[in-house]
Amino acid sequence: MQYSSGVIEALVKELSRLPGIGRKSAQRLAFHLMRVPAAEALLLSDAIRAARQNLGSCRVCGNLTEEDLCAICSDSRRDVRTICVVEEPMDMVAIERTGTFRGVYHVLRGVLSPLDGMGPEDLSTDPLLGRVRDSAGEVEVIIATNPTAQGEATAHYLAGLLRPLGARVTRIARGIPVGSDIELSDQVTVAKALEGRKEL
Repeated sequence: MQYSSGVIEALVKELSRLPGIGRKSAQRLAFHLMRVPAAEALLLSDAIRAARQNLGSCRVCGNLTEEDLCAICSDSRRDVRTICVVEEPMDMVAIERTGTFRGVYHVLRGVLSPLDGMGPEDLSTDPLLGRVRDSAGEVEVIIATNPTAQGEATAHYLAGLLRPLGARVTRIARGIPVGSDIELSDQVTVAKALEGRKEL
């Protein structure tokens, strides 16, 4: 359905581009934003603008942060010899919610996916390899990419790069159903997947 107002149509179109938001949900959101007081609706645009202007990448792990180092990388209580590799920052948040992981993270910012134009050069692998090379003693790298075809391919690719450096490479267990995303899994499932990781 097209709206008589091009402005509403443009808003629906932009909202429907968000992950997990179909056209009907975008329509509901658009009309909700038009129904609430203007000041309340504009809080959303202010928050988006502030996030885009103030957030950058942690220079060590690639997580989103307002500082040079994210809160996890700057926490001296974390075990820097246990590195959990995730696809995106939201996967890190899901693992942190379990309260069971005390290591550090590395955010790849994607997975190998030739159909989507994502090749090895598009992943943040060089900083990860540098962290492993520069660490004192044995390092365990837990590969926590999603259990999809792309996630599995990325896990095997990383294992091939990390093993020659002497790293112990493990993969999260299959507690997370194949085809699902870490961010959508409950805390117990994510915790069990971490506990049951295995050599890759």
